Amino acid sequence: MDAALTAFQARAGYQFSNAVLLREALTHRSQAYVDRNDKPFHNQRLEFLGDAVLGTIIAEAMFAAFPDDAEGVLSRKLVALVNGETLAAVAKSLGIGDVLDMSESEEKHGGRGLQSNLEDACEAVIGAIYLDGGLDAARSFVMRHWQSHIAALAHLRKDPKTELQEVVQAQGWPLPHYEVVATEGPAHAPIFTIRVHVQGQEGVDASGANKKQAEREAAARMLAQLESHLKVTV
Repeated sequence: MDAALTAFQARAGYQFSNAVLLREALTHRSQAYVDRNDKPFHNQRLEFLGDAVLGTIIAEAMFAAFPDDAEGVLSRKLVALVNGETLAAVAKSLGIGDVLDMSESEEKHGGRGLQSNLEDACEAVIGAIYLDGGLDAARSFVMRHWQSHIAALAHLRKDPKTELQEVVQAQGWPLPHYEVVATEGPAHAPIFTIRVHVQGQEGVDASGANKKQAEREAAARMLAQLESHLKVTV
């Protein structure tokens, strides 16, 4: 293994037993070739696996780190932690762009710094670590390099109804509208289901032991939907 890949493993904090997996994770599709088994050799399949592994690890970490957060707030944080911007930031901190194997044409057109290339390669590295060392090894890698990003989200505890109102106002939209769509359970312990409507979005439902709780959860889920679908920063 060359010095650049050795140095990369030191930055990553993980030493591969199977060096082929690392090379595959760092091979851009522009440099793909067919291996001895007639299979394409590039990082797209590992990227697919790494995406799923990352989501599981981050969800588990947030569940433990934010015990008071509602499901909608956790969803928003998950979106922020697995999106392309965060993946590219981690990739840059690891110097992934410097060790990507890509075509001369891809490199000439700025491929080493392209966010999509960086995020794909970062997820592929996670997938490769998972295959090489198992879930514990992948978890150790992710927690080492995502810890500061997880900590940075601790501030996302403002009332979600207030945040949703601020977001829609910033977009120039009408204020969110909440409606009761169902009331279930006994009279002494009813469960309310609230639907929140935002211009141009499908209504989002949430339930709670009282209307305020259900409205907060519905607002948090709508914020997650807006962040995921519209790339709104919230």
